[in-house]
Amino acid sequence: MAEKATGSPASFVDQSVVPGDVVLDLTSMANQTIKLGGGLRQDCDAITAMKAGTLKFSKPNKYWVETSQKRYVPCAGDSVLGIVADSKADNFLVDIKGPTIAFLPVLAFEGGTRRNIPKFEVGTLLYVRVVKANPGMNPELSCIDASGKAAEYGPLKGGYMFECSTGLPRMLLSSPRCPVLEALGKNISFETAIGLNGRVWVNAGSPSTVIVVANAIMNAESLSGVQQRIMVDKLIQNLKLSS
Repeated sequence: MAEKATGSPASFVDQSVVPGDVVLDLTSMANQTIKLGGGLRQDCDAITAMKAGTLKFSKPNKYWVETSQKRYVPCAGDSVLGIVADSKADNFLVDIKGPTIAFLPVLAFEGGTRRNIPKFEVGTLLYVRVVKANPGMNPELSCIDASGKAAEYGPLKGGYMFECSTGLPRMLLSSPRCPVLEALGKNISFETAIGLNGRVWVNAGSPSTVIVVANAIMNAESLSGVQQRIMVDKLIQNLKLSS
């Protein structure tokens, strides 16, 4: 039976939940607008967990259930890494590691018109935003943000992409900044694109640096903040010794 939520919303954040648990009571959150991420649904005035995991919150108003599953369930608003699987007259078909293939309209780019449709080869890696994700339908993607700008979205060239659990990207994007990224950023220059669908892209000035960053990120999920910093220190020392 579903558990009745009591107390403030903050008291349930970072707590384990199972399907059916009522994690938020909207009657106690008057005049507050909240955004629901993956693993949650609204039933009248109750927000209920749909899967087992940990209830998470990010400012200003987003809640979701974080899991370490490999399978990704698309959710509107998610930034993901997609791989072009095919191209049609009006859409690119993109693999986002979800239950079904997603589609990216050829006009879903900043300033997109029929005269400047981008051309992507099969296998091109894209950083995209999920704009629609309804059950039983193919997710719709976009390469522009909510204000119509390209921002960080678009094709990713070079670098290295690896797959991981869906929990690792949320940890990397958490606030305050994830210790492993903070420690790496103090020592070396690199770029990342983090997809909530369990894909991470890394690029840097040399292959050895890319390897160090990728290994650090992949190993960070099971480590505490202190352990992440110690690991990065060792990796940086080895990188300096080998260069």
